[in-house]
Order: sequence, then structure tokens, then C-alpha cells
Amino acid sequence: MTKPPVVAIVGPTGVGKTALSMALAERFPVEIVSVDSRQVYRGMDIGTAKATAEERASVPHHLIDVVEPTEEFSLAAFLELARAAIAEIQAKGKLPLLVGGTGQYLWALLEAWRVPAVAPDLAYRHEMAELAPEMLRSRLAEVDPKAADAIDPHNVRRLIRALEVHHVTGVAWSAMQLRGPEPYRALVIGLTLPRERLYQRIDQRVERMVKQGWVEEVRRLLASGVTLAHPSMASVGYRDLAACLAGDVALEEAIRNIKTATHRFARHQYAWFRLKDPRIRWLEASEGVGEQAAELVSEFMA
Repeated sequence: MTKPPVVAIVGPTGVGKTALSMALAERFPVEIVSVDSRQVYRGMDIGTAKATAEERASVPHHLIDVVEPTEEFSLAAFLELARAAIAEIQAKGKLPLLVGGTGQYLWALLEAWRVPAVAPDLAYRHEMAELAPEMLRSRLAEVDPKAADAIDPHNVRRLIRALEVHHVTGVAWSAMQLRGPEPYRALVIGLTLPRERLYQRIDQRVERMVKQGWVEEVRRLLASGVTLAHPSMASVGYRDLAACLAGDVALEEAIRNIKTATHRFARHQYAWFRLKDPRIRWLEASEGVGEQAAELVSEFMA
């Protein structure tokens, strides 16, 4: 027997997932579970585009501000917390609404992966950190080609983690995606836009984030003891703004670099959320998308 239903809103960064989730919250008794590997960090609010305090006050949100930015957070930790949050929401008779763009997290949750916790090997990580991303991906392709294809070639942290899992256990990271609990019965709604329109929206959002105080947010994090070596600072834009604060690049150049990196990140998200994936009901993020999504949810819940 499958579990009670869940609804997910997925798609690339900047496409409007949060806005759609809030629109659906006006129509259905939902609580939101963040499926974002960066919004778990406290104090990283602007650059990770968290829901505002007002939005979180109007609709309960889960898996936001879970750990300090100096702490590690893993897929295994996400699955444990997300499954607990979903069970809590369903016990209230409400609908869990999963919202976010971290594809690995979303599919691991919906497909009920069981991910064994593998203790970190710090010496091995330090050794791997000396290698260029291209070399890391090449090494991973030799021992785990599926993982090499799935992981963003620019995401050094995840490349190293996949190599580390194989190094410690002798088992491929991709082979550890074993079935765990019964899979959820899910409606997955995908939001998309033509590439140029998406890039325009991303660029506008980056500029808005800077005006909202993103640079000061990075300054506070660095002053609190967060360093560029912490995984949280691998979030898009944070290291660019840290370089700006250090006087290494001008703010205008940092903003250009962030826009380019965010475009690249959005393209990679489509590798997890493919437009031809039959599991996803794709909608264009334009006027009227809220009504279209509400109709899908109503049909799913009927």
C-alpha cells in the first residue's frame, strides 16, 4: 500500500516555485517542505532565496534553517528530516507540498531511496580538494559512471563526496540508492520558461538580492566564523561576494559572475528535471499558472 499523497513543485532556480507554492496554499490545506540543499543553513537567507518571514508565518515551512553554515548536511540527513516532516503534516490531515530545485533530494525522497550514512574521511577529502574539477569527474567516471553523469561537473563538493563514498565503502555512490520505505504517491508539477526569459528573470533576481543586502549577509557570515572552506559557502554567489569583500573583484564583476554561474546551475537542474520526463506535469511559469496548478492538484486529490 502506498502512502498518502504528496505534491511537489520543481524546476530551475528563479522560475517562480515559491510564488506558486504560496498561491496553492491559498487553495489547499498544505504545509511546505523545502527541498533545497542550501536553505537548510541558518543566516543564508537572501542568497538562497528563502521564503520571506511573512510567507513562513502564513504557511508552515519545514527544513528551512536546520543547521549552522559551519555544519555538514547530507542527503541522508535530508531524507530523515523530510520523511518525519511529511508524516507530521499528514497526521494533521494536511497535504505536504514539497518545493525546491535540488533534484537529487526530491527523487531520493519520492522514490524512497535508502542512503547509508558514510562517515567523512577528512584526509581523503583534503587530498581530493587539491584536484581540478575535471580530474575529479574523470576519477569518478572510472569507478561510478552513473554518478559522474548525474552530478554537476562544477559541484566539487558532491564529486568529492561520491568519490569518498566509494573510497570508504568500496561501493559506488549510485549503487547506494537502494529502496527504503514505500514510495510516496506524488504529483510532480514542473515550472519552466524559455531559456532567455528564465535568464532575464534570474538576472533581475540577482540584482534584487544585492539591493536587499546580500553583500552584508556574506559579511556577517564571514565575521561569524564561516569560511570559504565550509560547504555552505559553495552556494552560488557567496564565494563571489566574499571575493568582492576581500577586494579581489569589483562588485559589478562579482554580479556578472553570479549571473553566469546561476544560468549554468539552472541548466544543470534540467538534467534532474527533464522536460520529457513523464513523471512531471510541466507548466509554463506565466499568468494563469496558479489556476492550472490548482486544477492538477484537485484532479490528483479527487
